[in-house]
Amino acid sequence: MPWDEWEQLKAEAAQRHATRMQIDQVPADPGEGGSPHSGGKGGGDGIDVSHSSLNGNSNLLIELAGLLYEGRPDGDLCTTARVPRSHPDVAAKVDRFARFADDQYQDATALLAALSTRLRETKGTYVTYDGEVAGGLLNAVLETGKYVSPEDR
Repeated sequence: MPWDEWEQLKAEAAQRHATRMQIDQVPADPGEGGSPHSGGKGGGDGIDVSHSSLNGNSNLLIELAGLLYEGRPDGDLCTTARVPRSHPDVAAKVDRFARFADDQYQDATALLAALSTRLRETKGTYVTYDGEVAGGLLNAVLETGKYVSPEDR
């Protein structure tokens, strides 16, 4: 495969990847502001969040941690490079790398689990806040609203 063709394939793959990986992302230039539900009229904070998406993304983080666990460094790889089978310097470097890889693996899984937990907490807070806002709007309609019978419309 020629080098130019390889570069073209890489660019196409990067372009496909960039268009798929937008999760609850606000557009770079929202125009007049406001969320898409407000019609861009302003007054909103410009963030539109889907509750199912928040829960789905937190589940996705846990799934990534599980996949990382399945693909963790194998302990047998380190035993094949021990002193009787390899040079002592090589065995020391392999052991050092294995410990480093295990440490990085532990940090990554802990980070994914913590992010998932925070995302679930955020979902709960967002739902509570939405409920308070909706309740306030309903109370405002009930307090200041005026009933008009169908015959008078």
